[in-house]
Amino acid sequence: MFAARGIAISFSVFVIVYGVLSLAVCLTWRKVWRYRQRYPVRWIANLLFALRMSPLATAAVITLAVTVPSFLWLEPRAIDESMGAIPLALSVGGAALGIFGVLNMGMAVRRTERAISVWIRKAQPVEATAALPVLRLSSAVPAIVAAGIVRPRILLSAAAESALTPRELESALNHEAAHVRRQDNLKKLLLRLVTFPGMRGLEAAWLEASEIAADDAAVSNAAEALDLAAALIKLSRLPPATSSADLATALLPGASPASVVNARVERLLAWNERRTRPLRNYSPWYGLAAAAATVVVFSVTYSQLLVHVHTATEWLVR
Repeated sequence: MFAARGIAISFSVFVIVYGVLSLAVCLTWRKVWRYRQRYPVRWIANLLFALRMSPLATAAVITLAVTVPSFLWLEPRAIDESMGAIPLALSVGGAALGIFGVLNMGMAVRRTERAISVWIRKAQPVEATAALPVLRLSSAVPAIVAAGIVRPRILLSAAAESALTPRELESALNHEAAHVRRQDNLKKLLLRLVTFPGMRGLEAAWLEASEIAADDAAVSNAAEALDLAAALIKLSRLPPATSSADLATALLPGASPASVVNARVERLLAWNERRTRPLRNYSPWYGLAAAAATVVVFSVTYSQLLVHVHTATEWLVR
């Protein structure tokens, strides 16, 4: 009974924190998106992804670092009191949320593996300047994608290879290599773990920002920007991929609206080296000082915090 109560309380706290923070993110992420013209898009993409994952990370930390220790330390083991309907419902919801997230991740991996297995039939290696293995596909689609998380590789269709000039192809390969460096496929997988109504807009904004960030990382001057813009235009005329690969990044994502593609082309045509410059560098000592201060405050107030959390969970159970 003691263990069951602890599990129910932990899941209840997790669901409450996760739900409240997810709602807060839903209401605030657009303010971050408005600053995409003022700051480097790679920074905006990182911040959007951090916002999307913050409810899960924060709820997990609070549950494991505060709720569970407060229960183990302060809850009498011999007590025998019934659980209320609310904590039971919340605990069931928390368990269902976790199971659904894991299953969602598994289905995404399975769909991607099936699609890639079809694409790479009779694929041949290609000598390219990219730092990743490049395979030429026998099928016409997809045009060009970066697939894989542990062992990433770039898949290139013969139709895309013949449609692009060598410089355009190099820019396209650099775009996909930038996705791999940024671990975008892993981020897509993690997004399958977190679910909350109303988050599709944030996830679409992150996907758009990640594509623009890869565009910026793939070019270093106006000529390369023109080559990548030309590659985007040419590849947009090829047929889209019919198979679903959730965990593969494409130069032209199948779900990407034409307006987003046009905006990317216009942005490349108006390439400006200032937008690729890094933000002002701050001393790492600032971060270390803030982390040290946080640890000190947490250590001093930890015992009192556990008492307050246990009081709150007792109220929740009743």
